[in-house]
Amino acid sequence: MRNYDLTPLYRSAIGFDRLARLAEHAAANNGNAGYPPYNIELLGENRYRITMAVAGFAMDELEITSEGEKLLVKGTKGEQAPERKYLYQGIAERGFERTFQLADYVTVEGAHLEHGLLNIDLVREIPEAMKPRKIEIGSGNRLIEETQA
Repeated sequence: MRNYDLTPLYRSAIGFDRLARLAEHAAANNGNAGYPPYNIELLGENRYRITMAVAGFAMDELEITSEGEKLLVKGTKGEQAPERKYLYQGIAERGFERTFQLADYVTVEGAHLEHGLLNIDLVREIPEAMKPRKIEIGSGNRLIEETQA
């Protein structure tokens, strides 16, 4: 895969730093792209759920960290029992790190592990100051009268 230098974009595009970082991250993220598999669901207007297949991982082997606009899910397998001899091993038991880029005002509401699936619930809470509001339109005469008084 080719590496693209996005440095000129940083210099010429004001306010697009985040977009350039996302493009850089997408281009560089080719390592563990398919593991573990995950779904992203829309549960409601401002509610989402990430479901990850983490079969074979216990709760104490999983770690979820939310920092700013990044959500990091990390799985670390403990020591393997040396007495096991597999004829076929189809269940991956390797550690992983999966990073998700969260949109503005999206926070992690909670997480639970059930039947080998890790569910991470997300909610988007837009502050009142950022929500659309209707602005009344006044006449120009009223403004002139107020300034003369």
